[in-house]
Amino acid sequence: MKSIFIALICALLLLACAKPPFKDEFESDKPWVEQMTHLPAYPELKNLLAFDAGAVTSNQYLVDTTSIRIGQDEVIRFTLVVKSSAGAMNVSYEGIRCATSERKLYALGRDDKTWTKPRVSEWQKLDYVRQFYAQRELSKNIFCPHQQIVSTTEDAIQALKAGMHRSIFR
Repeated sequence: MKSIFIALICALLLLACAKPPFKDEFESDKPWVEQMTHLPAYPELKNLLAFDAGAVTSNQYLVDTTSIRIGQDEVIRFTLVVKSSAGAMNVSYEGIRCATSERKLYALGRDDKTWTKPRVSEWQKLDYVRQFYAQRELSKNIFCPHQQIVSTTEDAIQALKAGMHRSIFR
């Protein structure tokens, strides 16, 4: 009787230490794959929505609301426009991977309202580059609250308009 009890305890301990079912194990081991990115139309002033990137800079930051796309790869892509106090504009098409707090530059806008490939287009941690004020704000408070991507484009636009995603208040 004692040996049956000990065997039962050992079996229960082994069961408690077992890995989750195959489905969960395989899903978590799947490598992340970035989807193909298609460039949007060049931004028009009427579609730009400003947001506050903090007091660190005097630049104005805007997102083209018609360019916001939420990919199946859980990357939110958008056109960012940075306007200096002197009126100069920098336009870029970028993506933020909420789960890892990374940013990628896909294209740069040119004066003739066309896109060009950047010299470097790789994922970069938002915390490591000081100049990523706008991207950090978009990631932390607007597009990726609690490192979770917004559910819809409309949700992203509402968060932009409010200056903060509604889940931040919870």
